[in-house]
Amino acid sequence: MFRTALRNVLAHKARLLMTVLAVLLGVAFVSGTLVFTHTVSDAFQKSSAKGFEHVDVAVQPKSGAEDRPGYAPRLSQELLDQAGSVPGAASATGSVSGFAALADKDGKLIGEGWSTTGANYYGDDDSRYPMKEGRAPSGADEIALDAKTAERAGFKVGDTVRMSVDGPVLTPKVSGIFTTDDGNVAAGGSLALFDTATAQKLYGQSGEFSEIDVQAAPGTSQAALKSEIEKVLPKTAEATTGAALADEQAKQIENGMSGMQTGLLAFAGISLFVGIFIIANTFTMLVAQRTKELALMRAVGASRRQVTRSVLIEAFVVGAVAGVVGLAAGVGIGAGLRALMGSFGGTVPDGPLVVSPSTVLTSLVVGVVVTMLAAWLPGRRAAKIPPVAAMNSVHATATTKSLVVRNTVGALLSAAGIAAVLAGTRMGDDGKLPMGLGAALLLVGVFVLTPLLSRPVIAAAAPLLKVFGVSGKLARQNSVRNPRRTAATASALMIGLTLITGMTVIAGSAQKSIGRMATDSMRADYAVSMQNFSTLSPDVEKKLKDLDGVTATSPLRNSPARIGGEQEYLTGVDAKTIGSLAAPEFTQGSWSGLGAGTAVVDSDTAKRHGWHTGSRFTVTYEDGKKGTLRVSGVYEGNEMLRGIMLDKGQLAPHQREISDMRVLVKTSDGATPATKDAIRAALGDNPAVAVEDRKDISDGIAQMFTLMLNMLYGLLAMAVVVAVLGVINTLAMSVFERSQEIGMLRAIGLDRKGVKRMVRLESLVISLFGGVLGIGLGVFFGWAAGELIAPSLATYELILPWDRMGLFLALAAAVGVLAALWPARRAARLNMLSAIKAE
Repeated sequence: MFRTALRNVLAHKARLLMTVLAVLLGVAFVSGTLVFTHTVSDAFQKSSAKGFEHVDVAVQPKSGAEDRPGYAPRLSQELLDQAGSVPGAASATGSVSGFAALADKDGKLIGEGWSTTGANYYGDDDSRYPMKEGRAPSGADEIALDAKTAERAGFKVGDTVRMSVDGPVLTPKVSGIFTTDDGNVAAGGSLALFDTATAQKLYGQSGEFSEIDVQAAPGTSQAALKSEIEKVLPKTAEATTGAALADEQAKQIENGMSGMQTGLLAFAGISLFVGIFIIANTFTMLVAQRTKELALMRAVGASRRQVTRSVLIEAFVVGAVAGVVGLAAGVGIGAGLRALMGSFGGTVPDGPLVVSPSTVLTSLVVGVVVTMLAAWLPGRRAAKIPPVAAMNSVHATATTKSLVVRNTVGALLSAAGIAAVLAGTRMGDDGKLPMGLGAALLLVGVFVLTPLLSRPVIAAAAPLLKVFGVSGKLARQNSVRNPRRTAATASALMIGLTLITGMTVIAGSAQKSIGRMATDSMRADYAVSMQNFSTLSPDVEKKLKDLDGVTATSPLRNSPARIGGEQEYLTGVDAKTIGSLAAPEFTQGSWSGLGAGTAVVDSDTAKRHGWHTGSRFTVTYEDGKKGTLRVSGVYEGNEMLRGIMLDKGQLAPHQREISDMRVLVKTSDGATPATKDAIRAALGDNPAVAVEDRKDISDGIAQMFTLMLNMLYGLLAMAVVVAVLGVINTLAMSVFERSQEIGMLRAIGLDRKGVKRMVRLESLVISLFGGVLGIGLGVFFGWAAGELIAPSLATYELILPWDRMGLFLALAAAVGVLAALWPARRAARLNMLSAIKAE
């Protein structure tokens, strides 16, 4: 039986090719994901470890101390001197760091977000940053740049650069260029160094450090040095060994990559799930074509178990081949993803491609297990056919009983799925689990019912097919001749389009709702903020307030506080002008009540604390002092405005450092290009500062959703490709099965064009059937998910993207046409006499 199974694999190489490709693509997706995530994780971990080579013990503010009112961290020069003089310490270095936006010679921002950093050059000879050219910075008008950034931007010693830390533009000169093992720089970021006094002033830590790094003397272990340092530490600071910091950072990197890995593997799983339909379909058709052969084997003594085993051996060989080739393709995909990430501005450190033993084992196991599981049912079904019945081919038609059982099971699963989804829509946040379970049940139920659904849906297309004459009529009859095969082929496409349509409906509706909520509540003409959402200097608001044409401004500044034992954030605004700049929907009170001793709160916060207008609550401010506030209004929060808001004059005395998250601006001329240019010019044309009107904010939200959708489309494209292979495979094997029939049609007058048209129309009908089911289910799931979102998003409204749904249906049609090219050509080229003689 083993030799027979191998002979069958070799005899049906062409017919198994599509199955191998389907499994191969899924395995390649899995192995490519593992190679990519392992490679990136390993590169970041090694790069991060280099950053701790000069650190044996690090002294930092206690975790969370920055957000605890009355518990502000203090890493002073005195503490630095004490840490450097403990027994076993060779040297101690104070570090100050933060965001530093650097513009290139064209005025564009170098790097993105927090990858552009600034720090201090400590002392006269900082071993962390050896100078390659020039000298260390000295004074507020000098900086040093890392060599990679200088080379990338074309800066040399003596050049003047434009940069910003918190809004205002700085124009220091490059005093030196240095090399560094800093992991952020190795990953493509930039690093600018100031002298210590300048860095402390810029980052709001005058005379203080954000971290103290201590190196051990020869012969002193990190643990021993840590123990000595802890003796001189205040309660607000803690010591950690360099090894512990490296391990912690490695874990953070691993955890960060695991989320990406899980997401990518989920899409790989979808591709493999779609591939299961193809594998099952292929082996079902192969077994059907070899019915008499299997019956003869049973007649000469082969047991049912041996017949099933022979089919599974074929599946094992196919899966093993797909696993090996898929692994090789996955290594290429992993390398390609890394290069693609770099080309899109992603920051990945240099490092080798990592192909771990677990990746190899996973790829092979996935290939073999998926293929054998999918082939088990066809093999078992073949073994159950009595030899005499198989010899006479009376097994071919499914019994009425089996169809009734299948339709009943499908109807029950679908009904249970719909009921669970509908129940989930009424359960709020608790409805996610029942809705997910219901969606899975409905998807399986529809798949089971697809043979029943295929007849009425395809019959609806009969009037259109009549236009194509005999070829159209034959295509319709062929499509419903074997409903199970049609169902399995269409279901593969249905799953991909269900997910694509559902996500498009959800994303489109949420995008419109969030954009409308953010812009409808904004009366200001502009919102000014940092590109990376870091804080702005209060000087920005002062400059804007003095600008000609500006009629009102208000900052939005955050400060940590504690209320009722819970961590909360207070937002300071200008009580006199905020009413003309922001118009959230108030359910109680209004802006007019905001002033000394009062606050307005969003509805979620009010509900959580049981507040209403007139309620009083005690707040512990950032500096540890307590006060009492009265609720003067309750409003519906949104993406721009949420939380507890009070007058900035009341909040400022309690803030350790004053900085703004955003500044709202209203002008006499409204939002015009000239006004925007004037605001930009007032801020020094700073590339790190974003000046956005309501349309910009709405477009930014739309762009975010579009980017997310495009990424999801790209990931789901693999499932669609696998579905295309399924259609090609089914049609090719169907043409082989119907060789005699096609030969007879040719003999009685159907020309080659007619045969091609027949196969193409059959493919088109099956693909459109899968497309209609997929889009219909996707809209239903999108509506259901929207019902979950609606309670937390007041402006949520279901929006059906008719243009995209039409495009998806056109895509399904294109899949059908393209998939039929090779099978139709093959059918048309059959020799009619040889085909008529074929069994």
